[in-house]
Amino acid sequence: MSKTTLKILHLTYDMNIGGTEQVIRNIIEGLDSQRYASSVACIDGQVGPWGKALESKGVKHYCLTRKPGFDLRVIRGLRAIIVAGEYDIVHCHQYTPYTYGWFAMLGLNKPIIFTEHGRFYPDTSSWKRRLINPILQRGTAASTAISAATKQALETYENLDGNKIDVIYNGIMDSNCEPDAALREALGIHNTDTVFGTISRLDPIKNHTMMIAAFAEVCGQQKNVKLMIVGDGPMRAELESLVAALHLQDNVIFTGFKPNPQAYLAIMDVFLLPSLSEGTSMTLLEAMSYAKPSIATAVGGTPEILEHGVTGLLVDNKDQGALILAMRDICTNEKMAQELGNNARKIYEERFTLAAMITQYERLYESKVSD
Repeated sequence: MSKTTLKILHLTYDMNIGGTEQVIRNIIEGLDSQRYASSVACIDGQVGPWGKALESKGVKHYCLTRKPGFDLRVIRGLRAIIVAGEYDIVHCHQYTPYTYGWFAMLGLNKPIIFTEHGRFYPDTSSWKRRLINPILQRGTAASTAISAATKQALETYENLDGNKIDVIYNGIMDSNCEPDAALREALGIHNTDTVFGTISRLDPIKNHTMMIAAFAEVCGQQKNVKLMIVGDGPMRAELESLVAALHLQDNVIFTGFKPNPQAYLAIMDVFLLPSLSEGTSMTLLEAMSYAKPSIATAVGGTPEILEHGVTGLLVDNKDQGALILAMRDICTNEKMAQELGNNARKIYEERFTLAAMITQYERLYESKVSD
């Protein structure tokens, strides 16, 4: 190519706060600014707070608003954006934005890339998708998934050829936030307390209900334990009612939504991820970067990140009894907890840094514009 800067349009639902959106933001901020110029197109009409943060750094956003059904106006709008912006690559994040982007790119003779960031629970398929997806894949320059489990789901449920799907794991920046004694005190956490914690949207798929029920059992067996739940969402009132019913108000802390939750992660002793489904959890990677021991359900891409007994503890999905035992064991074995955390930090440095992820996406972009 004659020009020195590659123009990339990232196509997604919106740029509200979430795992997919964080990955998009990390890619855009991590790419070599001398070689790549990124923009974002949202099909659900919201720039969102992370989109606004990118806009403040000069990243252009386009917002379209889908109507119910397959909205042809969105295809026309995207095509106009792509042509007018002279984008070299369109990188689609998640399946629905991918289908809109694919049709918008027809005949433009420019590469389109599809990244699957995770799957719904329980996973589903449809005969329409299974019929059309091989056609979409033939017109796609590259497809990636954030874990081998996510790649397998694309084969099983979407009828895509796994040989044409690359796995690129998520990566995060090392934030190095130190524990804040004043924050611990403000939250009512004492020096002798062991703090279990999680950071996520309060949504059924994260299975906070099982986590709270398991913590109630641990709380009855162990002294000086706290559970900190960072985040907000549709289940908050229900979860607060459950905490009250179990008489755990003095032991469970709801912080609400925190746009930069690293200060709260820093004062956790053990990170919990009891989700029913996961792709590659960004908060789990952050916990590893902080050398925190983690307990997680062995779902989705999580077993590809944590090795049981080496970098964390894995329990079967929806197995409350196993979660109780793991929480109790890690609470009473300080040496094991420290070893798990230190090992997790080493694996983060080897595999899950922002630089590792960016290197792979830059190679992918370069290979597709040179084809």
